[in-house]
Order: sequence, then C-alpha cells, then structure tokens
Amino acid sequence: MKKIFWVRFNAFERNLITTALESGADALVLPAGLTQKVHALGRITVIAPDGDRKLGVDVRECHITQKSDEDAVVANAGRVPTLITNRDWTVIPLENLISKTTNLIQTVTDPQQARLALTAMEVGATGICLETESAEAIRAVGELIRQVGNERLELVRARIESTEPVGVADRVCVDTTAILQPGQGLLAGDTSGAFFLVYNENVESSYCDPQPFRVNAGAVHAYVRLPENKTGYLAEVRAGSRMLICDEKGRTFPLAVGRAKIEKRPMLIVRARVDTRPVSLIMQNAETIRLTQPSGEPISVTTLRPGDEVLVYLEEGGRHFGVRIRETVTER
Repeated sequence: MKKIFWVRFNAFERNLITTALESGADALVLPAGLTQKVHALGRITVIAPDGDRKLGVDVRECHITQKSDEDAVVANAGRVPTLITNRDWTVIPLENLISKTTNLIQTVTDPQQARLALTAMEVGATGICLETESAEAIRAVGELIRQVGNERLELVRARIESTEPVGVADRVCVDTTAILQPGQGLLAGDTSGAFFLVYNENVESSYCDPQPFRVNAGAVHAYVRLPENKTGYLAEVRAGSRMLICDEKGRTFPLAVGRAKIEKRPMLIVRARVDTRPVSLIMQNAETIRLTQPSGEPISVTTLRPGDEVLVYLEEGGRHFGVRIRETVTER
C-alpha cells in the first residue's frame, strides 16, 4: 500500500515547495493565504484553513502529550486523516495508535524518523508529514516513500508445458512513461490468480530497435497486476493508467502508462505449471515477445520448449472488479 507523503511549511518557500512537488509529495500543509501561490507552481493538494482540504475539518490535528490524547485519536476511528504531532518524538505513542486505529499521519523532521514511522510494528503509519527546511531531507524522504510503499512479491518457477498458435486476436501493447531496466516487466495472465512476468522490449533484435518503455503484454482479456493489490483487464489500460512494474526478484513500483495500443496480431497460448497448478497466457506469436527466466534473462515465446522454466506470480482466491476476495472461484 502506498504511503502518504505530506510536507509542512510555515511560510511560502518557493524552492522548498518546488522540491516537494518534484519529490512526489501528495499534499502540503500550510498557513492560510498561500493556496493560490502554491497552485501557481503546480497541481498539488493544499491542506490549510482555506485550502483544498480544511485543517480541522477534512484533516484532524492532534498533539500527543499523554494517554488521553491517544484515546481522542482512537475515538476518531480513522474517519478522517489524523495529523499527529509530538512534543518529543518517540515511536511508542505511534505504535499504540497503529494497534488501535488507522488513517494516521505522523509528523517527522528527518528521514530517520520517517523510516521509523513508516515501518513501526511492520505496518507503519498511513503516511508522514515532514517538517523541514532542508531540500535534501525532502528528496530523501520522497525516495524513502517510494521504497517503503512498494509491494515485494514472491515469484516462483513454472515449467513450460506447451505453446500453441490460436489464430489472430486483439493484443495489447503497453507503452509506459519510463525506461524499464533489464528484468522488469508486467505481470499478466489468463486468470486472476496466476501471472507470467512478461519482459519489456529492451532487448536488441535484428528485426527492430529496442523499445525499453514497452511491454507487449498479451490479449485483451488477460488480467494484469496493478498497484495496491488490484488487477485489471489489459483491455482497460489507457494513457494515465497506473501499472505495477515488477522485476525478477519481485521488487515492484507503480508507473503511469503513456499509451496502450490494441492491434490484431497472430497469437499463441503459453501453458505452464507450478506443481499441480496451471498457468497460461495468450500472447503475440513473435520472436520479440519474451517471458522472464529465473536468472532474470528474457526468453522468447517462439523458442519456448517443454521443460523450460519461467517466473510467475501466484495468488489464492478470486477477484471482484479487480479487488481480491475470499471465495471459491474456478478459472480455466
């Protein structure tokens, strides 16, 4: 689950506010009268008495000095975000609150405090509000937020059983908004609980130039893993969609889509198995379309042979409108 990143300033500091915008801050907490000046610099939520979200209405602020203050936060029951401040910052009050309620934004003053707040009791606060006059600290916490909030998935080896042409169909080519690194790609599958790691197109080929921002992911019906433990159909992907990029070690991060192309192409079905569990995906039948080997190296779908091993991600249960549910669902 992505962690929330707020930055608090007591005055209009153009350079620091710009740094916060560039570092991925979700909102700025400011005094009254600064909202329009901030919006002139870029689009970001301002939390202030006259801001986009009203401090004291849309966001509660609670200063923790004693046990009764913690009780007041718990009584809010997470209905609106609670911005927590402490006279002397310690992790114990936050741990007490994490065990009893949600929607907690802990005030911190440096990256070390931010890391503690985001990982307390292995769950962490919902987010942090950084109070600082250091651009370096803002950038460091922005990077920390990206690391801590990302899922780490357990990929397993699947053994290829067969590949078989299935004729012409609509396939989806996902062009992301970043240059993907070797080993990175999208998790896609014919069912909502079994996904191949489809390699990005950064591989040199005698047939076409590398397109390292692109993943030729599969047919329109296929599921694709999204951030925040959700799935979607490849047919739904469009400019601005948020995808979950994954590498061979299961490290993930969210990334926006710049363009999705649906075109008719010759397709094949790749069938594999993890123990007794089947995994399949209908993909374009072309040498530039690749899955990911356990070593992290790509392997073309046109050269796959029975017994080859590739990386997959498995889940239990089913999905309802992309949200994971606990019920008996059979997909085949």
